[in-house]
Amino acid sequence: MRVLVVKTSSMGDVIHTLPALTDAVTALPGISFDWVVEEAFAEIPAWHPAVKRVIPVAIRRWRKTPLATARSVEWRDFKGQLRKSNYDLVIDAQGLVKSALVARLVKAPRVGMDFATVRERAAALAYHRRVHVPRDLHAVERLRLLFAEALGYPKPPYRGDSGLDLNRFTTSGATEPNLLFLHGTTRADKHWPEPYWLELCRLATAAGYQVNLPWGSEAERERAERIAAVSPAARVLPKLNLHGVASALVRADAVVSVDTGLGHLAAALELPTVALYGPTSPALVGTYGRNQYHLLAADAPAPLDKSIRPAAMASLTPEIVWQTLSPLLSPAQD
Repeated sequence: MRVLVVKTSSMGDVIHTLPALTDAVTALPGISFDWVVEEAFAEIPAWHPAVKRVIPVAIRRWRKTPLATARSVEWRDFKGQLRKSNYDLVIDAQGLVKSALVARLVKAPRVGMDFATVRERAAALAYHRRVHVPRDLHAVERLRLLFAEALGYPKPPYRGDSGLDLNRFTTSGATEPNLLFLHGTTRADKHWPEPYWLELCRLATAAGYQVNLPWGSEAERERAERIAAVSPAARVLPKLNLHGVASALVRADAVVSVDTGLGHLAAALELPTVALYGPTSPALVGTYGRNQYHLLAADAPAPLDKSIRPAAMASLTPEIVWQTLSPLLSPAQD
């Protein structure tokens, strides 16, 4: 059986879909998947052994110039990629109008969530079969249920497994005890206050750990340099692609992350991760899997310093984070 998955973005949403594929392969050993995904995240589906072909799409870029895109060679090539294979089923795992329109380009039965539970109601008009997926489930469990209903097997009762092989990302050579700080996110109010990162870096390096700081933009690089400046045991990593970040993650003893796509990657790799949440809740879209520890600003005492920004994260002090993080670590050797 050959199935086309449409799940284009974001990074966290793409990663949340992986356990559904693992369920499907376990229940239906002969099944294989192709996957339509935004070009920026095209590396990720290819990491799952059940994915045979990744078809990059550039909706984020194309929608800036829709008329030119409709006449472009790139758009014709994309449609040609979709029509190279005969699919038994198309699963729209995104539930948006844009993903439903992509699914309609394929001549195969289409399945998605029903009008009551899809993210954009109009998307459900594109499906031949609609599945009711309760909204009060975590995103990973919603997708596992969608795939189970679409493909005709019972959703497994155990925790989902991303199916990623850590050996894909491991490199040779000894690794110093180290922590990885995922400090970059898109929304200003989801950032952890920079003075807190500086203090956590001091605590971690004083305990004998190297702190590694990845970055993806110039603003993140500058922040990483300011954090690293507090200790010679802190290091700003070079600019990395997703595979490179995954390789740095699997070499880490633990991860501290704001609410960001790379935090979901750390979770998919089952790394001990302390994830920090302020204006958002992890209940439905938080990091998922083994070794995940969620700290919510709403659960912490009000901060004494009212000047800390963003205010939504100010109650999650470095001391609170270190109290959660340090028991996860083996004593670092000098």
